[in-house]
Amino acid sequence: MWTASAHIITAVIGSGVLSLGWAIAQLGWVAGPVVMLLFSLVTYYTSSLLADCYRSGDPSTGKRNYTYMDAVNANLSGIKVQICGFLQYANIVGVAIGYTIAASISMLAIRRANCFHQKGHGNPCKISSTPYMIIFGVAEIFFSQIPDFDQISWLSILAAVMSFTYSSIGLGLGVVQVIANRGVQGSLTGITIGVVTPMDKVWRSLQAFGDVAFAYSYSLILIEIQDTIRAPPPSESTVMKRATVVSVAVTTLFYMLCGCMGYAAFGDGAPGNLLTGFGFYEPFWLLDVANAAIVVHLVGAYQVYCQPLFAFVEKWAAQRWPDSAYITGEVEVPLPLPASRRRCCKVNLFRATWRTAFVVATTVVSMLLPFFNDVVGFLGALGFWPLTVYFPVEMYVVQKKVPRWSSRWVCLQMLSLGCLVISIAAAAGSIAGIASDLKVYRPFKSY
Repeated sequence: MWTASAHIITAVIGSGVLSLGWAIAQLGWVAGPVVMLLFSLVTYYTSSLLADCYRSGDPSTGKRNYTYMDAVNANLSGIKVQICGFLQYANIVGVAIGYTIAASISMLAIRRANCFHQKGHGNPCKISSTPYMIIFGVAEIFFSQIPDFDQISWLSILAAVMSFTYSSIGLGLGVVQVIANRGVQGSLTGITIGVVTPMDKVWRSLQAFGDVAFAYSYSLILIEIQDTIRAPPPSESTVMKRATVVSVAVTTLFYMLCGCMGYAAFGDGAPGNLLTGFGFYEPFWLLDVANAAIVVHLVGAYQVYCQPLFAFVEKWAAQRWPDSAYITGEVEVPLPLPASRRRCCKVNLFRATWRTAFVVATTVVSMLLPFFNDVVGFLGALGFWPLTVYFPVEMYVVQKKVPRWSSRWVCLQMLSLGCLVISIAAAAGSIAGIASDLKVYRPFKSY
């Protein structure tokens, strides 16, 4: 249960926590926390439905579904499987891009925090984020060679610890800022019309929904995480539900504290990224520690998210070309150790080249679109309804044979429809934000 919880917390408490102060600033003291709580309840409920779909048929002896797509195939079949696969893997590619952007911004923030400390807060300290994206990409090429989920539990636990580290620092700095301000900033309805136009208020509020949705998104890798649980059936789903309760409760507590404290500290001026938007300048060394923790966490989170895509492509290639030595064979590479301890590392050439190409491609796209808030909002909107709500609900209806037009069936469909409306609205808000950014953006320029 604790390993599964660590995987979930690693996936959930990601860079999304840093945009929550900005999200609450758009919605205000009333709607902000309510929206966050509603998203947490929906995520917990649909994750519990999804955990029951790990085995098809009998919960003890039914066929195991090793991936999210396997579960959809076993329960729904047809065109829905292809749609699910496309959305899941497109979302994973998007998350990889979003995490590369977030990690580079945090590395950039370390340099800028030191620059502001030495040269004063009035200095522009313009630095390009491109070299830092390349550094992060090189690190991910190395870690992406870890074969599968079972062998990254140590990385997940380290990343989970890092997520608590930087969230706690952000929370602590928010508390100190509130004390320095001698009161809580912000209003009941969020950023006021006048500071922004009425249309901008609408778009930004919708984008805030997308940011919150992204902060809670992990359903697309839930089945893969459940497959790592070493428990006799049917307790796999019981353990997963307990892990979901623990991780969603911990996550929501942290989100409420960090988001609300960020808004309380800065009010309508809350930055899009709490630790890199330079709401805080001092103590600069503490900001450096927090941003370094974000980078370490995102290295692990990138791997937790991308493993299902890596496994899918490699499984497909092995089935397509089973006799190819390049696809299925391994090459022994001697490690640079003293002669008495000389060992070899087995490397699969296809895994090495395909995963490296994936990391390079996502890094290049990240260099072209470094808009943290808008990308985060769009990714949250894109994946929330289909992967977190629609497919878990539909699979549960089939699995448990819920009668059509029964009260339970109607309630589940209403939940799904309501979340669809929210996802469309949030996607529209984020696209408007990206379009606005593109008007003034120049690729590879220092900011």
